[in-house]
Amino acid sequence: MPRYKLTLEYDGGPFMGWQWQDHGPSVQGSLQRAAAKLNGAPVEVIGAGRTDSGVHALGQVAHLDLVKDLRPDTVRDAINQHLRPDPVAVLDCVEVDTDFHARFSAARRHYIYRIIDRRPPLTLDRGKVWRVPVKLDADAMHAAAQCLVGEHDFSTFRDVQCQAKSPVKTLDQISVRRVADEVELTCSALSFLHRQVRSITGSLVEIGRGKWTGTDLVQALKARDRAACGPVAPADGLYLERVDY
Repeated sequence: MPRYKLTLEYDGGPFMGWQWQDHGPSVQGSLQRAAAKLNGAPVEVIGAGRTDSGVHALGQVAHLDLVKDLRPDTVRDAINQHLRPDPVAVLDCVEVDTDFHARFSAARRHYIYRIIDRRPPLTLDRGKVWRVPVKLDADAMHAAAQCLVGEHDFSTFRDVQCQAKSPVKTLDQISVRRVADEVELTCSALSFLHRQVRSITGSLVEIGRGKWTGTDLVQALKARDRAACGPVAPADGLYLERVDY
């Protein structure tokens, strides 16, 4: 059975997350239904990361095995055809060795969080960014965030429902910068805890608003206590940007 690696883009708004669920729509469920129509039999689609409800993707990666030996561009186009009208698209498809695994072969995952700091409500970007109604100090947010780089116990920024065996993770990179009218946070790591990026983002926005200082963030990290976390940022602004292998 040939194995195919898919690079995916999707709007997470209509979905309850990546993972298949029997009580609501999921990205994995949409892909498996589409792939089954092409394959003529059930297909399991394995993703590189289980994005939460409302979280988007610019470059999610998944793999699947088909009984048919098809050209990658045929697989891409056929799955896209069967995905309609769900807001999911296969951007690229390549055939890979059967030992490739979208989740376990990944070397690094990259996320982007988008914020628009303006008073007027959103129109074109509604559901795609977090609107904060006051101007943020992106430089202060970036400087404070550097204390999070490296290996730490991230219990403060870990959702209570997180199923990871350990709260210790290594954050390879985090940056905050202003891009025109947006504040963009980017971070990279091998893996993340449940809602870790959104928890960190919410705390950094408290710094951008002038309500927290960099020292407050350091103390929150050292507390290793969920109660020390700032408000958790909404799912709207979070994107899985790409996965490295």
